[in-house]
Amino acid sequence: MSTTTSVTPVTPIPTVRPLTTRDAEGLIDAAVRAAEGLGVRGSVSVLDAGGHLLGFRRDDAAVLISGETSTRKAYTALQLDAPTADLVELVRPDGLFHTLPTALDRPLLFLAGGVPLHRDGRLIGALGFGGGAPEQDHRIVTEATAEVGLA
Repeated sequence: MSTTTSVTPVTPIPTVRPLTTRDAEGLIDAAVRAAEGLGVRGSVSVLDAGGHLLGFRRDDAAVLISGETSTRKAYTALQLDAPTADLVELVRPDGLFHTLPTALDRPLLFLAGGVPLHRDGRLIGALGFGGGAPEQDHRIVTEATAEVGLA
């Protein structure tokens, strides 16, 4: 007696090229150009999909805290897969996420200037800028991601 088993073919999950150091350098250069165009001195951070620092640059004239804020903005955008500019209202005292800024070991920063990075619809990292007004920082990261094609 023979038995026949039908096998359902497995559809492979498409692989997406991760964020590379070359990508990070391109993002940093694009962010620096955008910042210079606005006359802003600051810091730019690029994180990979795991939240690890892949690239960083601080302008010589930037305030020191801009390094920390750029990294935290990128981390926040990565963790929530959303631009930090879109999250500011959610952490106000009456907001949906009002306790989130202090809920994690690594603090999130809900100020404009962080954006998630996607390739082929998949989250691959994040970009953050600190040093200007929140609106300027957001403009810098959105211009940089558009230039590099990772919006």
